[in-house]
Amino acid sequence: MKLTYAGLQEREAFEKAGIALPAYDPQKLAETTAASPEWVHFGIGNIFRIFIGSIADDLIASGELTSGITCVETFDFEVVDKVYRPYDNLALCVTLLGDGTSEKRVVASLGEAIAARPGDQDARSRLNVIFSDPGLQMVSFTITEKGYALKNAAGEYFSFVAQDIENGPEAASGAMALVTALLYERYKAGKAPLALVSMDNVSHNGEKLRAAVLEIAAAWMERNYVPEDFLKWISRENEVSFPWTMIDKITPRPSESVQKMLADLGVEDMDIVITDKRTYIAPFVNAEKPQYLVVEDNFPGGRPPLEKAGVYMTDRETVNACERMKVTVCLNPLHTALAPYGCALGYTRFSDVMRDEEMLKLVRQVGPVEGMAVVKDPGILSPKDFIEECINVRFPNEYIPDTPQRIAVDTSQMVGIRFGETIKEYIARDGDAKKLVGIPLAIAGWLRYLLAVDEDGNAYELSPDPMNEELQEILKDIEIGKPETLKDQLKPVLSNARIFGSDLYEAGIGELIEEMFRSEISEFGGIRKTIRQYLG
Repeated sequence: MKLTYAGLQEREAFEKAGIALPAYDPQKLAETTAASPEWVHFGIGNIFRIFIGSIADDLIASGELTSGITCVETFDFEVVDKVYRPYDNLALCVTLLGDGTSEKRVVASLGEAIAARPGDQDARSRLNVIFSDPGLQMVSFTITEKGYALKNAAGEYFSFVAQDIENGPEAASGAMALVTALLYERYKAGKAPLALVSMDNVSHNGEKLRAAVLEIAAAWMERNYVPEDFLKWISRENEVSFPWTMIDKITPRPSESVQKMLADLGVEDMDIVITDKRTYIAPFVNAEKPQYLVVEDNFPGGRPPLEKAGVYMTDRETVNACERMKVTVCLNPLHTALAPYGCALGYTRFSDVMRDEEMLKLVRQVGPVEGMAVVKDPGILSPKDFIEECINVRFPNEYIPDTPQRIAVDTSQMVGIRFGETIKEYIARDGDAKKLVGIPLAIAGWLRYLLAVDEDGNAYELSPDPMNEELQEILKDIEIGKPETLKDQLKPVLSNARIFGSDLYEAGIGELIEEMFRSEISEFGGIRKTIRQYLG
């Protein structure tokens, strides 16, 4: 069996292998997509193919959508060259269930793939045509948070952004400049309305996308590349909208075990690719089954009936409540509480962390007890059901190849929202956060993790984090087994509102975290002793 148009003719073999095939003609759909583009997507990696691609696939199969998605890559062009074009833009999507079985389907909704290489005039001309088509309704994005960033930490434009601003729309290369330039093409072609929909796991994602586009357009206007009326047009959200969204689906890198399973079934050429830009991708995608997409229903040019494929369509306030529920209480804080401890306890599979008695006590204290006490119910999703699904179904799924090491990446950039917001809620309600125990334990665990020595005395490599070097310098004189080496080293960290969103001493928990950390470093084995001491 081959994942190509010709290969799909072997329907009996695919069906025997338990792989569902499209209920429509993929080649005909590709022709329709090219002729009548309705939906463009930027950032065409793993979560896009198995989640957004499957949404479109369902709508096409039911007759609710007549063309597929035009897929655009602006960062890693090997993705198009190695896993789209050789496979006729088909994707083999594998859903990994908790009982060890899987659901397999071929998604053919990815009707066209464009590698938007800088200087590639053919690709740019094709995109100009697509964006000039009044039938185009929506442009969606999964380009990660850094894809929207225009400036570095010092507040200066990245060099490629500065070049895009100086060179103008015709030479745009970065994602935000290219999108702005394509909007200018649409403006010149008649100003047909359009929705630009960020589906990245970023707080207020639509706001960030809009801000980046408007900033580039304003800079071009100052340089006389575009007229003031263009800036006014993209500023009017009844003509060019930037809906907010909340997205959630755990989609790890392609798994070698899934690759072997597919090969054993007789599917050919399922090699995992590691690109020069360190993208891990394959002709197949593996992910968990639960998935959530909540979208602000603001589409001035119309939209596909996304709700018929399980998407929650609602207002901006509800999207924001869903995002805060997930990021500050029901999922991300649980990940951030468990991952550093998982590394320090020697685990390499996240599902194994969830089978650890002390870790389960901790996660239940952080989420269902402390977080749920202050969470806002968004109405369309139940916080209680969401968090219980995470703890009982999603996180323990041993067939999802996720690791605490992956989840611990950039923790210093996340604790402010994942723990800091709940701490602020307690301060607002009670005057301080002294009722908290689980969240202080999680913060103490992160600091213990930064010592880079596990409970058996073995050194490990810290996951990437922009503050690793700075924090390790602060903690360098602290030794496990010698609690007296802890003096005042934690104070500049725990009082840093830039990290936590507030001064944790003023919040009433700074000293408590110091006590917990001192207990954890008192001996090898101190982590378990400390969690038992505070959680029973």
